[in-house]
Amino acid sequence: MTHPASAPTQDWQPARYTEQASFVPALARDLVSWLRPRTGERVLDLGCGTGVLTAEIAAAGATVVGVDASPAMVEAARAAGIDAHVAQAETLPFDDEFDAVFSNAMLHWTRDIDAVLRGAHRALHEDGRFVAELGGTGNIAAIIGAARNVLDAYGVALPAAPWYFPSLDEMSDALRRAGFHVEQIVLFGRPTPLPGGIVEWLETFGGPLLQRLTPERRVAIAHAIEARLAPTHRGADGVWVADYVRLRFIARRG
Repeated sequence: MTHPASAPTQDWQPARYTEQASFVPALARDLVSWLRPRTGERVLDLGCGTGVLTAEIAAAGATVVGVDASPAMVEAARAAGIDAHVAQAETLPFDDEFDAVFSNAMLHWTRDIDAVLRGAHRALHEDGRFVAELGGTGNIAAIIGAARNVLDAYGVALPAAPWYFPSLDEMSDALRRAGFHVEQIVLFGRPTPLPGGIVEWLETFGGPLLQRLTPERRVAIAHAIEARLAPTHRGADGVWVADYVRLRFIARRG
């Protein structure tokens, strides 16, 4: 699946990410247990962000290289002691270098899943494993629907296909096209509390939805989206919860 080169992107800010999105690595810590890193292995963390899970993999004894498309996130990861580098997921520069590739919450940002998976396959040794989690079919469907309705009311079109949220069959087929053998793949709901509500979530993750707006209009529309979602996404205790659906897999290089 390829997204247009002009598709909106997210402006990642490490401080905001740490404050508003610490749940992303926290809720995926058990993904590291799926990876089962071992002493002496070389692991590529694809979309390492600030390096929280990268550090956990390294603590298990593996040698880990992190890559991320955001220079700011790479700088933050390096400040935390991670061997991190700026690289686009669609054009990974590795060839037969790693025992495993690990990725959390990055693959759904890609504009070309086939290019990413081919690069991951190429980066692995024979029989190397690829362990990843991303948003799956239905992820943030209600948030996207509310954004569409509010943007329509403002006379603004919702950007087409801003994220890649595949079904089990779509992800399995993409992995096989890249030369992987799928060992395990699951799709599951994960209602996720948001520390700053929908407005902060949109500021942290909603670039593809709101990036083309002026700052003033962006704020007004973000608050309007939050108001529309209040009956379904804010609990009686005042806690906002996002309708997350996650897809996980373990695949082997064939």
